[in-house]
Amino acid sequence: MEVLPRIRERARSSSRNICLPETFDDRVLEAADLLLAEKLCRVTLIGNPDKIRDDASKLGVDLAAADVVEPTTDELRDEYVETYVELRKHKGMTVEKAREIMLGNITYAAMCVRKGRCDGMVAGSVASTADVVRALLQVIRVKEGIKTVSSSFIMVTRVHDLGASGAFVFSDPALVPDPTPEMLVDIAAASAMTCRALLDTEPIVGFLSYSTKGSGKGPLVDKMREAAALFKEAHPQIQCDGELQADAAIVPSIAARKCPDSPVGGKCNVLIFPDLNVGNVTYKLVERLGQAQAIGPVLQGLAKPGNDLSRGCSVMDIANTAAVTAIQAGMTE
Repeated sequence: MEVLPRIRERARSSSRNICLPETFDDRVLEAADLLLAEKLCRVTLIGNPDKIRDDASKLGVDLAAADVVEPTTDELRDEYVETYVELRKHKGMTVEKAREIMLGNITYAAMCVRKGRCDGMVAGSVASTADVVRALLQVIRVKEGIKTVSSSFIMVTRVHDLGASGAFVFSDPALVPDPTPEMLVDIAAASAMTCRALLDTEPIVGFLSYSTKGSGKGPLVDKMREAAALFKEAHPQIQCDGELQADAAIVPSIAARKCPDSPVGGKCNVLIFPDLNVGNVTYKLVERLGQAQAIGPVLQGLAKPGNDLSRGCSVMDIANTAAVTAIQAGMTE
């Protein structure tokens, strides 16, 4: 089975409740309709029920099966405000300020996830990544034992003889600007888990550079070589190598020439980029010029699932990310 149908089938079987807070965006309402129609997950919407119903009617979508939570009248609002004050008291948070902040749909959605009302959330079709991640970190928090919260994209390409039947995990293209070698180890470990969970295959990790095994020199080469060495020491059970040029990492014939002794050359399905700049540029080029399907960004390292969207996302992007979030919810139990 191909990657996207497999993800959807696993989401369907999980029967999770995913919160979509940006209900003032028509794309979100249309995605909610798709999710409900295909039974990919249960849906909770944050917003005014009358407005959501009117907007849905204008779009011709059926959201009768969705739960709708209105932050201004919700019976759990006071409890959520108290929890937010407790979470942020070290920053001088007051009840009055917390009441104001909890009127925001995204923060309210994050609290719904923290409290177990929903299993995960997806936002970012309108809000910036900074706003979404801030709410997730402040409310859902980081998973115990995790030092680096990171992101990855599942890239589903048309080149089925490379990667995991054409699919790859790209990390980190959305969150950590300039990771240290130690942070890259955390990012790679989280991305390996994402690979297992979403691509249903064993991760083969390549630490990417403009150099393959010493063919080039410079600080970025040293950084990726050190990250690969640290990863091998920390996670000896996961196949990896670095530093590798992108073609040597994924194309067997090129790996045979450039790095014939590499245990993973030409076989990598998890690609670790040296920084956010390279990762973000690369995923967008692969998506647009290579006509690949980009699923994500998938956020890694949170206590409970919450995922960000690109503001240029489509209805299908939102639905796919919600399906991924549903699968993640099963991983956190």
